[in-house]
Amino acid sequence: DGLVRGNFVECTVINLLQASELCLSFIQDAMLQKQWKRAAEFLTFYVESLEKDFSREPVGASEIIWRIGSEILRHHPDSSVKEFNTFIEPMKTLSVKRYLKVCLEHAFYLLHNGLIDEAYQNLSLAESWRFGEQTVIQDKELKLIQAYMGLLDYYKWSKQKNILLEDGKCFYLSVEQEMHSCFRKAAVNLKEIIKIPGVWDQFVKCYVDMLEFYGDHNEARQVLNEYAYNPKFPANPNAHVYLYQFLKRHGESKKSLISVLKILHDIVPSHELMIDFNTMLQKSKKRKRRRLGLEVIFTALDYAGCKENVKAWSCLARQVKQIHLAWIKQEWNSRKDWWPAFHFSHYLAKKNWQENESLSYEKALVAGILLGRGNTKFSFLFTT
Repeated sequence: DGLVRGNFVECTVINLLQASELCLSFIQDAMLQKQWKRAAEFLTFYVESLEKDFSREPVGASEIIWRIGSEILRHHPDSSVKEFNTFIEPMKTLSVKRYLKVCLEHAFYLLHNGLIDEAYQNLSLAESWRFGEQTVIQDKELKLIQAYMGLLDYYKWSKQKNILLEDGKCFYLSVEQEMHSCFRKAAVNLKEIIKIPGVWDQFVKCYVDMLEFYGDHNEARQVLNEYAYNPKFPANPNAHVYLYQFLKRHGESKKSLISVLKILHDIVPSHELMIDFNTMLQKSKKRKRRRLGLEVIFTALDYAGCKENVKAWSCLARQVKQIHLAWIKQEWNSRKDWWPAFHFSHYLAKKNWQENESLSYEKALVAGILLGRGNTKFSFLFTT
């Protein structure tokens, strides 16, 4: 009897395990096909199979339910905020090891649905959560909670700023007091998160916006310099874009602007600001800078994203007429084997002519100099 009973229990466990794994497979298939109702039905079966399976670790299973369930509810056509809240609250308490992660996801869902105050309240409760050593283990998540609270405080500050600018002195004192309160809370949290190496674009932009509003330009510059040049932070083109825009707003020297754009060029040679970079370099009296300017515009046009950029072609067209022929030959030598097909094919000539005549004219001028007027590819540009 004992042997038979043992075999029966073992077979039951195996069957339950197979059933739950099969359910997961069906759920995955339904989600990939965006069949959210079907996915929800299979998730129900999955939960029921787990309730009968005492061999499975509950913590791991609850994480699967949380991740899959929240994804389904975000897309299910009949889902509501109330249903999502009902689902997510128990998920927070099923495992303290991921409490703050679930709170963050809940806040993101509320924000996505325009429930700013509810999201802030959710983050505030999470920020005050303490659970022994788990609080220390989840320190990164806690800092993110605080950072997003700072972002929402900035949002409130921004709304008050707009009221102040639109209504003038009507509500000046009360609005200004509310603004300062939001600024203080936002500044504390935003300042902390951007000290940690990472990509914090939105947080940096919001903090700098507030600092500039209150005239603290030195602090704003320091924040942007740190974000762009701290070697502990990952390479981030946006960091250099923000610094460049800040320096330009405050009338910094061309030398400073060129210095920032040079680094941006090294990271993203096809960035839209390379047009500005090229223009500044071409206006320079220094031969070395003008030479770099030609290299910058040629390099930008090496990328597909710039193929139909009229400004880029206009810059190059202007420069091939004015700049030393030797410089042009140096740039062209490394491109003559692939640029004709990449930029000057018969197909592209017809397409450009039909869609953008200005682009066609600029490219025709460049092609005439680079390929020679007798070249058939160049003649196509005029016969289309």
